[in-house]
Amino acid sequence: MEPPGSISCSLAAATESDPSRRNGSPPSPLFINEGKFGISDGGPEIIVEDVRWRAFVPRAEAIVWRACTAACRRTEAPAPETVVLSSDRVVKLLNARHRGRNKPTNVLTFEPPEGFPGGEIILALETVRREAEAAHRPVADHLAHLVVHGVLHLDGHDHHGAGEAVRMEMEEARVLSTIGVPNPWKPRT
Repeated sequence: MEPPGSISCSLAAATESDPSRRNGSPPSPLFINEGKFGISDGGPEIIVEDVRWRAFVPRAEAIVWRACTAACRRTEAPAPETVVLSSDRVVKLLNARHRGRNKPTNVLTFEPPEGFPGGEIILALETVRREAEAAHRPVADHLAHLVVHGVLHLDGHDHHGAGEAVRMEMEEARVLSTIGVPNPWKPRT
């Protein structure tokens, strides 16, 4: 795996020719064939690409690990290969390149190459912070929610239709309850 600072520089070449897609998620831009196809230690590699995450979410890596573990246990999904805590700038670049949307989003998921478990989840700090503040929720809780959301996407869940969205929201709430994070879909009073 390349050093965290080089993530945005290597994206174009990483998997341009990889046609594997599931649920409309593009193939992983970070998956590099170095013989590391599974998660030998039972969880994702967590890369804090933007160090500002640590200022807003103390123990961010532990929160990511816990949310990922809970989602994988509940759904029996394989753990993502990598979770990257990044910035709006990097996520905007990825969103434009792989989804044709020239704007940042809170979380992106990328499928692994066909036949391999895992995938990548990439989160944008500024967007995650804005959404947490707007919802009057701790940034740490929103981070946990979005990691669970990403794992569910990698497991084949989606939210394009109303029924799919409700099922996915219910599953997110169930997973989050196992780690003490309040239901993000329930209005706070």
